[in-house]
Amino acid sequence: MRGVAILGAGSWGLALSLLLNHKGLHVGVWESDPNASALLAKERERAEKLPGVKIPPEVEINSSLKKIIEGKEYIVFALPSHCLRDVARKLKGLLPPGPILISGTKGIENESLMTMSQILEDELRVPSKRIAVLSGPSHAEEVARGIPTTVVSASQSLATAQKVQELFFTPNFRVYTNPDVLGVELGGALKNIIAIATGICDGLGLGDNTKGALLTRGLAEMVRLGKRMGANPVTFSGLSGVGDLITTCTSRFSRNRFVGEKIGKGEKLNEILGEMTMVAEGVKTTGSAYNLSHKYGVEMPITEQMYEVLFKGKEPKVALLELMSREPKAEIWD
Repeated sequence: MRGVAILGAGSWGLALSLLLNHKGLHVGVWESDPNASALLAKERERAEKLPGVKIPPEVEINSSLKKIIEGKEYIVFALPSHCLRDVARKLKGLLPPGPILISGTKGIENESLMTMSQILEDELRVPSKRIAVLSGPSHAEEVARGIPTTVVSASQSLATAQKVQELFFTPNFRVYTNPDVLGVELGGALKNIIAIATGICDGLGLGDNTKGALLTRGLAEMVRLGKRMGANPVTFSGLSGVGDLITTCTSRFSRNRFVGEKIGKGEKLNEILGEMTMVAEGVKTTGSAYNLSHKYGVEMPITEQMYEVLFKGKEPKVALLELMSREPKAEIWD
């Protein structure tokens, strides 16, 4: 029986634990807080993240990294992006030579501007052929309830991508493979910025025309940056690009769209984040993407305006006016 360790007991980590447990695999979930771990192990539910979803007793829950990864063939990182490097450092000296590492985190680190798989490779000195990325339009609330979902397993090693594909594949969770790790990770991270912008439009009471434009021109920005960084532009037309973009910008489960809607209604970012029990990755990713756009000399007007709104206090209506008033040009994506 193959064992899987899931690092992170948030909604995504727990949803994946349910999926793998239903396949008959031995699953262990790591919760860093010993008190929260003990409570979750006792109550078998995290009502503030996945209300009404019970965690089967077969799923091991532990606050010890050493115990949770022991004997596991796969280690899944289902953590907030800003926590990944710290956890990877804690794994040093504990990690055996064999397991495949799977990043289920969507983000770009603020300081280094690295993607999540790059952080794992950097900290753990694991060859890229042992690292995979799982990404795509996959809200935990739906995955936990068995609602049909399709994602991508990306790795520089086809064999690794296929192993991860086979690990997660079920009749309700279809997995494709993709060799473009960078493109898959950029798509999963950058779409969260556009989701915040879409939420702002909803908060301002704007219409479908505006959202349609945001999604389309937002995708153009994602492709433009990805291409400059070396990703395959075709990747962004797939599940980790336009698929995830549509889902995150329209879903009631989207934390990033929720943040944007609150901002559009006049609430302050720090107050919104202070009231949330889950992480809206798009806020931090906006800072990273803004810096990447300057590093690579890529024009990203939506990202730039979102940076001004989130971190410089610009009024959303002013940002919208500046976007709409830009110099007329042809619809090109390069």
